[in-house]
Amino acid sequence: MNVLLIGGGGREHAIAWKLAQSKNLHKLYTAPGNPGTAMCGENIPIGVNDTDQLVDFAKQNKVELVVVGPEAPLAAGVVDAFEAAGIKAFGPSAGAAQLEADKAFAKQLMRSVAISTAEGQVFDRFQDAKAYIASRDKPVVIKAAGLAAGKGVFVCDDPADGILAAEKIMQDKLFGSAGDKIIVEDKLLGEEASILAFVDGRNIYCLESSQDHKPIGDGDTGPNTGGMGAYSPAPVVTDKLMKQIVREILVPVVDGMNRNDTPYKGVLYAGLMITAGGPRVLEFNVRFGDPETQPILMRLKSDLLEVCLAVCNGTLDTITLEWDRRPAVCVVMASDGYPGDYEKGKKITGLDEAGKLKDVVVFHAGTAKRNGDTVTNGGRVLSVTALGQTIAEAKARAYTAVDKIKFDGAYCRRDIADKAIGNRV
Repeated sequence: MNVLLIGGGGREHAIAWKLAQSKNLHKLYTAPGNPGTAMCGENIPIGVNDTDQLVDFAKQNKVELVVVGPEAPLAAGVVDAFEAAGIKAFGPSAGAAQLEADKAFAKQLMRSVAISTAEGQVFDRFQDAKAYIASRDKPVVIKAAGLAAGKGVFVCDDPADGILAAEKIMQDKLFGSAGDKIIVEDKLLGEEASILAFVDGRNIYCLESSQDHKPIGDGDTGPNTGGMGAYSPAPVVTDKLMKQIVREILVPVVDGMNRNDTPYKGVLYAGLMITAGGPRVLEFNVRFGDPETQPILMRLKSDLLEVCLAVCNGTLDTITLEWDRRPAVCVVMASDGYPGDYEKGKKITGLDEAGKLKDVVVFHAGTAKRNGDTVTNGGRVLSVTALGQTIAEAKARAYTAVDKIKFDGAYCRRDIADKAIGNRV
């Protein structure tokens, strides 16, 4: 089977790495891909939002399945375009992708099906938002309603900082039109967890749990990023809690999407806060998380291609996933200055040495090839992922690999998975 994977980040390298292991794969194309995906198949120089070119390429190259990585093309309707051309595509329709692309839509849907989430209000005028935030006497969370590459959330312990965040989003247009509307929520207290599930419109199959590390600095300090590392499984998500999450969050949201005439197919990502009162939804995403995908797929023993086809065909109930019981830890190596401005083109060394370590895979994210060298080409550059008998061992192995890789201005958090180690897993 010929497969086209859309995207070019660390998530897509992990997906390509896993798809390439399928006995059913004939040829894997990735558009636009990166030096990592080039090791798994053929990169195609087509942008993720060039829908017409992507569809034409798929037709010309007898592609039978398309797997979409990033959220932007999903929100723009790339799955709809492929399905209209008679090509199976793994991912939600544009209507279903609103669950991530429009946080106001998601908030309304959660209210309609009684899913527990933070109290909040939606605003499309800065002055109204300012007045509301000023009336609060508790910490607030300010979110751009549209897509902001995982960076559109500000956690403000002082409402005055919330006003400044709202101003940056709505008036300074920090995230462009994604900030035309904002959500102002009460801050939730607890421990975060990421729950990803395959959904075929009717059936739900949860993947192993994981936990992301959003802030740039150790101890969850500094501004939010697209994610600085992740581990799987997350000890905070017990079997009992997972059943509650499925019953009270995943089933209601899938049912709600069906009643909304936007049936959901693909990967559904629930970003949760595990509070003293139970799990509450921070956000929904409509694709594999990045960097959660890297440790999760390191642990997946089943054929990902077969699973994607089952989702497209509505036969997810025939699938049984097998997992490596060992935990995995992913550490993101970033460019100096990220999530703000950063330089590109820094030569990367040590990739071969790191990749030769047992149970380690170095997934490429923001990299490129230049004159035979691998160089930095993004804020999040590499996702160094390792398995271990315990999370502590997986962490140690991941950082051993990290320390073999060098580039000017390389930065990473040094505390990825410490919360899990504190839980003695």
